[in-house]
Amino acid sequence: MPLSQSTLPKALLLDSGGVLIRPIGNRWNPRADFEPIVLRGNPQITSEQFAAAIEVGDRFMAAAESTPDLDLYHAAMLDHLGIRPSPELLAELVRPVPATVVLEPFDEVIPTLETLRTRGVRMAVVSDAWPNLRQLHADLGIDEFFEAYAISAVLGCRKPDPRMYHHASAALGLPPAECLFVDDDPALVAAALELGYQGRWMRRADAEPCEADPGVEAVTSLSELVELVASRR
Repeated sequence: MPLSQSTLPKALLLDSGGVLIRPIGNRWNPRADFEPIVLRGNPQITSEQFAAAIEVGDRFMAAAESTPDLDLYHAAMLDHLGIRPSPELLAELVRPVPATVVLEPFDEVIPTLETLRTRGVRMAVVSDAWPNLRQLHADLGIDEFFEAYAISAVLGCRKPDPRMYHHASAALGLPPAECLFVDDDPALVAAALELGYQGRWMRRADAEPCEADPGVEAVTSLSELVELVASRR
């Protein structure tokens, strides 16, 4: 259902992964260089063993109340591989690399963000991510569009905890009803709607099929949001 002119939101609260950016190689965690780094000192590790260790890492992440410390996440996978998580190895796994090596914005993101800024739309990021998210966005040239960041590893909670959404809208000085939240997980959009936010599910063409109708309105591109927010200029 289209939003009426009287209810057009003044701001966008945007998830990062799946909405703004995607991983090169189509895997968020661990980073794409995890296997090459581990193999330098452990050439016997097989691809099957890596796959099993990554599943352990996925379960570790899912069990955490907030985005866990990266060293603990990596240590869980290394332990499964029978590798001592030495300080040197853990440091190598988190060494800074240019974001452009592992991440990229979706094609329409930067032009759309520029259009939204020209229209005076205020924007913030609400993401389950590690503390360096803003720097990653800076490397990709998109941090300048956002007034605030609500990052799970910084706030100590993750979506759908209300604190994630409220941190962003409060930073913009706007009530929930005047903010449109966008996420690639429809359950997290539904949670925002229950808190009084407006919402849209980012359902990109290459996304995994949804087994059941989530009952949340969807968009397929960031560019579709331009006509869903109020212009202030």
